[in-house]
Amino acid sequence: MPIATPEVYAEMLDRAKAGKFAYPAINVTSSQTLNAALRGFAEAESDGIIQISTGGAEFLGGQYNKDMVTGAVALAEYAHIIAEKYDVTVALHTDHCPKGKLDGYVRPLLDISAERVKAGRNPLFQSHMWDGSAETLADNLAIGQELLAKAAAAKIILEVEITPTGGEEDGVSHEINDELYTTVDDAIRTAEALGLGEKGRYLLAASFGNVHGVYKPGNVVLRPELLKDLQEGVGAKFGKTAGTQPFDFVFHGGSGSTEQEIATALENGVVKMNLDTDTQYAFTRPVADHMFRHYDGVLKVDGEVGVKSQYDPRTWGKSAEAGMAKRVSEACANLRSTGTKLK
Repeated sequence: MPIATPEVYAEMLDRAKAGKFAYPAINVTSSQTLNAALRGFAEAESDGIIQISTGGAEFLGGQYNKDMVTGAVALAEYAHIIAEKYDVTVALHTDHCPKGKLDGYVRPLLDISAERVKAGRNPLFQSHMWDGSAETLADNLAIGQELLAKAAAAKIILEVEITPTGGEEDGVSHEINDELYTTVDDAIRTAEALGLGEKGRYLLAASFGNVHGVYKPGNVVLRPELLKDLQEGVGAKFGKTAGTQPFDFVFHGGSGSTEQEIATALENGVVKMNLDTDTQYAFTRPVADHMFRHYDGVLKVDGEVGVKSQYDPRTWGKSAEAGMAKRVSEACANLRSTGTKLK
């Protein structure tokens, strides 16, 4: 099936929220990791989200120019073609983009999609993320208002991060401390500035102790039950019916989370969960295994010629794709999206 249209993407998110499941959002940095993500979704019979960070886009642009927009556009165009061969629906998203990179990444990409929509086509990406967590909440939301208006005009959903996620990702870092918990007041101010859908749809990355990077279960204090407080607090403020969940939440920094923490997050309105650290390892681990087991074949040791079939990138690349695809399928199971693909 093709990349999701704006209408289909909205339907995907609505189905996830109603069904208490979430889509794994898989960071990719190459055509190979893109294929691994698509394969993982297809094997799990789950729709999903493919995303490109600023660092990923720079890498995709090539080390000669390191152009983020070129890299993101190139892979997105490739995805529009290759995804047709997989029996699932995926949305394309750009991950964390701080203030200093907006002009070199998200704003140009929004302009590209606006031109496509103006010409009667669908946007290139289905959603973009604005990461203003390093800014004051007032500045964060002011920029969010501008970007939301541009996104809505281009039939794109905006993702906003209003409070910090701990750890580091693509140069954006925050300490692991008590500031990693969004308050009801933060959520109310967000709803006042961005609306609750009438100004354009957005996804909200709220903080409940999330940390990017590698950590073992128990090393980070996650409080996914906090999301319920945010939903109820905003619902009460804006006169929503009891039990209504005003926000579509995103779970960042999910590596090492327990099954119970994930389940609680899903019950409280999480529809998207980012996955990068775990899939990076799942992709690299089979490559390392191949290199160690075939040391003499992949290197020209002691004047020998090596073994072409062993250093051929396709040989170890197939194992890497399989390893990452398996981890993506596992994520689908953890997030309850297995078997939920659109018919």
